[in-house]
Amino acid sequence: FTVVFIGNDAEIKKVLSRHENLDYTRIEIINAEEKISTSEVPTLAIMKKKNSSIVKGLKMVRRREAIAFISSGNSGAILVGGQTVVGRIKGVVRPALAPLIPTKKGSSLLIDCGANLDARAEMLNQFALMGTIYMENYFNYKNPVVKIINVGAEEEKGNILVKESFPLLKNNKDINFQGSIEARDIPYGECDICVCEAFVGNVILKLYEGVGKLFLEKIKKSFTRNLLTKIGALCTINSLKKELSEFDASNHGGAPLLGVKGIVIKTHGSAKRQEIKNAVMQSIKFYDNNIEEKFAKGIAKLEEERNENE
Repeated sequence: FTVVFIGNDAEIKKVLSRHENLDYTRIEIINAEEKISTSEVPTLAIMKKKNSSIVKGLKMVRRREAIAFISSGNSGAILVGGQTVVGRIKGVVRPALAPLIPTKKGSSLLIDCGANLDARAEMLNQFALMGTIYMENYFNYKNPVVKIINVGAEEEKGNILVKESFPLLKNNKDINFQGSIEARDIPYGECDICVCEAFVGNVILKLYEGVGKLFLEKIKKSFTRNLLTKIGALCTINSLKKELSEFDASNHGGAPLLGVKGIVIKTHGSAKRQEIKNAVMQSIKFYDNNIEEKFAKGIAKLEEERNENE
């Protein structure tokens, strides 16, 4: 495959020149003179900055000149551009951002965590279906467990959105829906796919990141407190690193925007080369497994069944 770098031509060449033995037959550089900063209003930025790397990259995906667009840039612009520039798969009400979050049992998919702060029940039902298709075809999960994030395990609990979504999820024959999950049970891997609107999902994701960072700071402080703790740290550091590496979701790449006509992946703004490399491999596997086509078929079937029941 060929890697296309979009951005300031001079800066890209400067970075590439630091590396020896690059195969330049597999590298393409496209100059982008405009930049969408993190402080800009996403909708206006996408409309006005046609010569930005985000808009240029998304247009390449729309025109099928590239199989995927990967970015660490303005999240809002990527989400807006994914919907308006690349476009939605037929029948998809709204695409959803779906990162993996680390759990005791491995990883769970959190869908949605950023694309739709306000959602409807039919959207959550589609999120659950797309999440199931993704986990089955990308990660080879067999009949992945789907749960909706709620304030209690009982079916009668929840806000209006949860209560309206529950019967749709229960009647969806193409997912393995097993009721509600409380936030405290998510880290224990009690389900494979956690369904929610982006407001709840983003709060959970940011809390996850904050607690994880604090946890690591506390461990470091504890290990460096005195000579005895430093000796203890030397004895346990390798084992601890191995355990903690299993909680690094960036090993899988970035968060895909599921439901668009192409592959759009958002990585952390602070993403390092390992995460970017994994996002590239992630997009290739996504493409090779025809997941976009499977989304289209799954959504069409869901719509068919809904029309029959009306």
